[in-house]
This record gives sequence, C-alpha cells and structure tokens, in this order.
Amino acid sequence: MVGERDAVVVGAGPNGLAAAVTLARAGLRVDLLEQADRIGGGAGTRELTLPGFHHDVGSAVHPMALASPFFRQFQIERRIDLRVPDISFGHPLPHGRSGIAYRDLDRAAEALGRDGAAYRRLFAPLVRRVRELTAFTGEPLLQLPSHPGVMLEYGLRALEQGSPAWRLRFKEDVAPALLSGTAAHTIGSHPRLAMAGAGLALGTHAHAAGWPVPIGGSQTIADALAADFEAHGGRIVTGTRVRSLSELESYDTVVLDVSTSALAAMGADRLPARYVSALRRFRRGNGVAKMDLALAGPVPWTDPELRRTPTIHLGGTREQIAASERQVGRSRLPDRPYVLLVQPSVIDPTRAPAGKATLWAYTHVPYDCPVDRTEVMLDMVQEYAPGIRDLILARSATPASRFADVSPNFAGGDFATGAVTMTQMIKRPIVSRTPWRTPLAGIYLGSSATSPGPAVHGLSGWYAACTALHDRYGLGAPELGID
Repeated sequence: MVGERDAVVVGAGPNGLAAAVTLARAGLRVDLLEQADRIGGGAGTRELTLPGFHHDVGSAVHPMALASPFFRQFQIERRIDLRVPDISFGHPLPHGRSGIAYRDLDRAAEALGRDGAAYRRLFAPLVRRVRELTAFTGEPLLQLPSHPGVMLEYGLRALEQGSPAWRLRFKEDVAPALLSGTAAHTIGSHPRLAMAGAGLALGTHAHAAGWPVPIGGSQTIADALAADFEAHGGRIVTGTRVRSLSELESYDTVVLDVSTSALAAMGADRLPARYVSALRRFRRGNGVAKMDLALAGPVPWTDPELRRTPTIHLGGTREQIAASERQVGRSRLPDRPYVLLVQPSVIDPTRAPAGKATLWAYTHVPYDCPVDRTEVMLDMVQEYAPGIRDLILARSATPASRFADVSPNFAGGDFATGAVTMTQMIKRPIVSRTPWRTPLAGIYLGSSATSPGPAVHGLSGWYAACTALHDRYGLGAPELGID
C-alpha cells in the first residue's frame, strides 16, 4: 500500500474525487486509490463502439452539475464546458404528439395547452426557490430543514404526485407523461413518494438552470476534479484494489467511496457486528441494461423538436410507464419498457466524427439481469424515429450483470448504490444526522449509499470529507474555488 500520508480516499468516482479535493484543499496529504485503470467510475467516457465515437459509460446528462452546492463552490462551469440546451427533455407519445420540456417554464406550459396552467403552478414556486430546494434535497432527511417554506411547497407536491392523487391535477395525458418520465430516472414503482420527490427535483432543475451536457463527455468532470486534487498535492494511484480496512492502517483518515456490501466485506473483522448487519441489510435496487450506438447520422425523430434536445424519455403514457415499472419490480421484463435515451451529439460535436452521432440509452431490469435489451430498446426508438436501425454503424451492450465493470458500486446494474425508497433515504445506510461516520474512528463512508443519495453531485463525498475534517482536525470546510 502507498501509505505515509495523512488521508486516503478509496474509489475515484465523483464522490471519491469530491472527498479527495476537499481533504487536499484543507492541507492534508492525500492518496486516492482506484481499482480500475482510469478514474471517473460512472462519470467516465470511452470509445465503446468505434474509434472517434465517445460514449459515457454511466451518467451522460447532469442536472446537478450547476445546482450542487459542491459543484457551485468548485466552480465547475469555469473548469469545463457545460452546454445547456433550450429543451431539457422530450417525451414522444402515440399519434404524433410529444411533450416538450422547454427550459423556459412559461414556454413549456404554453405548449401543454389545457394543462399548461396546472403544470406551471406545480413547478413555479420550486423554480423560484431552486437554491433552497437544492439545499433541502441535498441534506439528510433527519436534519432540521434550513428552508421550511420550500420544504412545505415541495413536500405537498411530492405527496400529491406520489399517491393516487397524482391523476387529479391534469385533464390530458401529456403533462403527466412528462412527470412520470422524469420520475422514472429513479427506479421503482409508481406512484411512490421517493420517485415523485426525485422527479419533482429533476423537473425543477430542468426549468431552472437546465440539464447541462459536458462537452467532451462526463469524463471531463472527473478530470477537472483530479486536476485540482493533484494541483493541491494529491496523489492518484490506479489499478489498486483495497480488500480490507487493515490495508489502510497507516492513514489517519479514510474516506470510502464504496457500496455498503463492499464496506461490510472490508471491515467485517473490525466494524461492530451491529453496524455490519445494518450494512448487509441495506437493500439493493433493481438495475439497468444499457446500449451505446455509433450512428451514421442524427436520430430521425418524426417530431423535429425531439432533434433539438439531448434527453428523450420513451415509454408512453403515465399509466404505461407505471405498468412497465411494476413489472420490473416483480422481476419481469416488460415488452414495452421505459427507456431513458441521450443523444449528446445534438449539443456536443466532439462525440462523433463530422456528420455522425452517438446514442446512449438504458432501460430498467431486475437486479443482475444478464439479458441484453438492445433490440427491445431499438423497437421503442423505431416507433418514433423510423429508420434508426439503418443508421447503426456499431453497437455496445452492457447488461445489468456486467455493470460492475463500469463501477463496483454499480454491481447488478444498481447505479443508485442501493434502492431509493423513503425508508432507505432516511436510513442511508443508517439512521443518523451524520450517516457518513462509521463506528470506527477515522473511517467514513462517502458514496451514494449515504445521503443525499444517487446523482453526480459530489455531495456524499464532500459531506464525508467535511465531517472528517471536523472530527479529526477541528477544521471547517475549505474554499474550493479556482485559486
């Protein structure tokens, strides 16, 4: 092991990198150990199909990049090129109709016709107070809310959209489909409070700062964090797997960007049995099966507005999405699944050779499912973009059973590193106002298995590192802006 430094971070995904930057900025001598040959974890970009076609291995669009308090302090928008589309996402429906989530809330509402005013009333108070909403949703649920007013606005809307009352606000089916397509970014049955809350937060960001795409791929986010870390004396060691906490005894402080099952295995001989049991009880979520395509040209959507947005939700009406998600929850594979699709070449010309394009898409499947769902997803795309198959130059498939190759934290395709339910948002992975602390002095958990949960926001790692700085050194959070 490397050793002989103050602190170590295990895992170089976005949360691990955020923790490493924070500790190094505070003046500690920090090692960052990564099992893979490259940093980034789920925020990586690779040539998965053909040379010159750059595909995101995990996350592709980043609603939290401009909203996360960590990234705002880090000034990520000054370090990489983040492009924000005029249309945050689109949702095609049968009979030539589409829901179009323009970033401008008034324009989005106008396009929804009879349901436009109801849609505006749903989001307008949250968009106006998006900073306060982000602060609330980025905290552990056991904290006293720093902004009780926005908590009430958000909570009432989540209760409505996460219950059978979700049908009452709207008269037609386009606005509800927009909401369900966004809520389905979080895997689970509908209507449920956790899905509705996540969907409302994502929808708010869609109409506030927008859903940016990093030019050059998600890897640029990881690379910007790594560059800052190394500029402040940090040391990155790749190709290094840590199997036991005993390997890290030379460090005063340890932050682990790992899953609960990995922490239980690493610390089984040192952690209290009760804590290990809690880690092992932390329930895994269902998974995703992903496809990446190299295309000879842009996706030929029949609706021209869908050619202008990076993000498309497929799956039909709210009721159809709910039905397909229930099937996944029952360990079945739906014939017409929900599909989250990203066409980054719409906004990023660096992803493919001139005139060509890349496509990224996933669908939900049972945990660790080995089935390649590419053909089923292509059927869903073909319905609204006839001729898509004729454009395919090459393809790459990642079934849920192979997602550990993307990141060990995503084993089984569970990219949320644990099921997202209200119980597991309160108990993530334990019931605590500081869930990043473990019972062992100096050992902290900083992955998305802790609050505030999944997404590329860096907050779990940041909070873990700040907690460590307070506990071990009596230090506050360091400045993160560009020197």
